[in-house]
Amino acid sequence: MHRIMLREVIIDAPAADIDTVTAFWAGALDATPHPIPGEPFVALRGAAALPHVATQSIGGDDGPRVHLDLETDDLDAEIARLEGLGATVRTRYADYAVMVDPVGLLFCLLPPVSEEFATRSRPVG
Repeated sequence: MHRIMLREVIIDAPAADIDTVTAFWAGALDATPHPIPGEPFVALRGAAALPHVATQSIGGDDGPRVHLDLETDDLDAEIARLEGLGATVRTRYADYAVMVDPVGLLFCLLPPVSEEFATRSRPVG
């Protein structure tokens, strides 16, 4: 048995639009933008939201979208469980995976790093 938790909602936008998107969602959720040094992410701290919320600058031909970050303490087991539910691995890395749900929505499986994991995660499997 392993544990899982939805950690974050990420609002992805092309680099040319990231400042506009960040300003909009910071205002909409009454949050304060905090860029993450060296990363394409801007945390929206203090957002009126249950999960954490951030924006991310994306490149290429990808248009605006939303993706979810899920934490798990057993990456292999959670990948297998989600594949059984119809998800597929898009890209696998040593410590995390980018997946798509059965209709193509992107989400990431990450190791537990949030303070809430110990108290808010649930056992599955």
